[in-house]
Amino acid sequence: MNFKDELKQKTERIEGVLSGFLPREEGSGKTVIEAMNYSVTAGGKRLRPLLMEESAALFCDTADLKALPYYMAALEMIHNYSLVHDDLPAMDNDEYRRGRKTTHVVYGEGMAVLAGDGLLNYAFETAAKAFDGAKTLEDYRRMAGALQILGAKSGIYGMIGGQCADLEAEEKEHVMTDETLLFIHAHKTAALIQAAMTIGATLAGASGGEIARLEKCAYNIGVAFQIQDDILDVTGSLEVLGKPVGSDEKNHKSTYVAIHGLDESRREVGRMSEEAVGILSAFPRRNPFLEELVRQLIYREK
Repeated sequence: MNFKDELKQKTERIEGVLSGFLPREEGSGKTVIEAMNYSVTAGGKRLRPLLMEESAALFCDTADLKALPYYMAALEMIHNYSLVHDDLPAMDNDEYRRGRKTTHVVYGEGMAVLAGDGLLNYAFETAAKAFDGAKTLEDYRRMAGALQILGAKSGIYGMIGGQCADLEAEEKEHVMTDETLLFIHAHKTAALIQAAMTIGATLAGASGGEIARLEKCAYNIGVAFQIQDDILDVTGSLEVLGKPVGSDEKNHKSTYVAIHGLDESRREVGRMSEEAVGILSAFPRRNPFLEELVRQLIYREK
């Protein structure tokens, strides 16, 4: 099976995992649940749950990790909540996401805020349910460690911290520095990539040193992924990306591309991605699919 076919198969399976964890659209909160599910089922690469599962596979057979699907679903819910809030008029003010109207356009701004809040809370409710299957003290320790990572990387010291720095940078009139820009990318984007890979490794019983190496790998992937996203915002199209292009310029955002230009940005994506692959290839239990997945981020068109 070639990489594209394997990726399609794995992504479709993850879609099935996610659908099994989505809340039923009923009761007094039916509308907000509909808005939550609307955002999650809009599609996407499912990169984060995929990275979580493939990182776990570096250390064990993932079929033995009964807790893994709960955390895969939880992280994807958190990712989607962040997108719902990012699209709001108070943030990026985007009307399209993944080729269709954004949640706030369909359900209204207030309901979109609640949908994001709902996904964040439901993510931790979902992850906590994994503890019901714990059989040993070690199971509990691994799940608790994974839960701590999930909270830290998505919270004020992770993704939200990056979003805060991003908003404050937009309000300042001085030129964005590399240091500030990389802080934003490392927290706003790379933090959830780090959560994915280190949660997978934690649940699989990896050592502290192995988890640290994956965290560095994920940093490279996340920053390279964001720089590539900035590149596509300049060179892509609505038809290919499924969202408006030029939004960074419209919102007066300083990006890696704006500071360094397209050629240097492309070289940096390549350098960081290859460095990440080098880290992965050094693990005794190789995962060729995961290595190729990282490389494909360089050439993605959407």
